[in-house]
Amino acid sequence: MLTAGGFAAASLVGAGTAQAATDPNTCFIRTHDGHYVTAVGGGGRSSDVMHTNATVPSTWERFTIVYSGDGVHYGLRTAFGYYVTAVNSGGLSSNNVPDVLHTDATVLRNWEKFTFAVDGDGKYGLRAFDGHLLSAVGGGGRSSRAFDSNRTVLDTWEKFAFTCNV
Repeated sequence: MLTAGGFAAASLVGAGTAQAATDPNTCFIRTHDGHYVTAVGGGGRSSDVMHTNATVPSTWERFTIVYSGDGVHYGLRTAFGYYVTAVNSGGLSSNNVPDVLHTDATVLRNWEKFTFAVDGDGKYGLRAFDGHLLSAVGGGGRSSRAFDSNRTVLDTWEKFAFTCNV
């Protein structure tokens, strides 16, 4: 269960340096079709940023969930210490903006803050600071225009499975 003081990995399934292995708040994130979310290059990018086509998780698929300290929001830190940013705080379509997510932030500010929407079936939605949900376009399996940040309903493509303590 998510708690205000931190991220409890038990509720899920099981800056500048790589994250240590077996951190309870470090997770692999899977899309609806079973692919893993990738921060290309381990983060630090504003174009060709995120993919959803990895079939085996490795370093670039590792994200640490960082509590923001405000009672509700969390950041997603990439393997190399950058934060995932919902450009414009969310509300964008990859049809208009190819990279609705960036991974070049070094500080956890509003655009880097997310909340978790629980679906009751062991999966979670990622809600950007403006309230929109992230969506893995096509359910995953993409190497470009992989995400939208404009969804308002937690449906199939907006649900992610987390495997933590990796």
